[in-house]
Amino acid sequence: MAREFSRTQRIADQMQRDLAQLIQFEIKDPRMGMVTISHVKVAKDLGFADVYITVFPIGEQTQEDAVKCSLEVLRNAAGFLRHELSHKILLRAMPQLRFHFDTSVERGRHLHSLIEKASRELREKNNSEED
Repeated sequence: MAREFSRTQRIADQMQRDLAQLIQFEIKDPRMGMVTISHVKVAKDLGFADVYITVFPIGEQTQEDAVKCSLEVLRNAAGFLRHELSHKILLRAMPQLRFHFDTSVERGRHLHSLIEKASRELREKNNSEED
């Protein structure tokens, strides 16, 4: 019987939890918006871990500025985060961290707005046909 989760998936889940705590409590850069880790994908050879984030802008930042600044801060702190992770997760070699903006949330919002618009137009069309 196959395992429910592979080893790399279990490592990715643990990295996601630990990175979320490290980013929240250890990274104190004012340029960074509110960062959420949407998922982590670890390579089979454990060489790299792709960390996908979403960012909520704080203050008067635009979404694009918040994403750019947050990714810059996280990429600069990747060595520190990797070092801290190595204390929490016992692996022979800790994967290199690569941070990416997760566009799936924005795509989902866009699709949802399109569906709502089409639904509203269909209701208006049906209401005008009844009259």
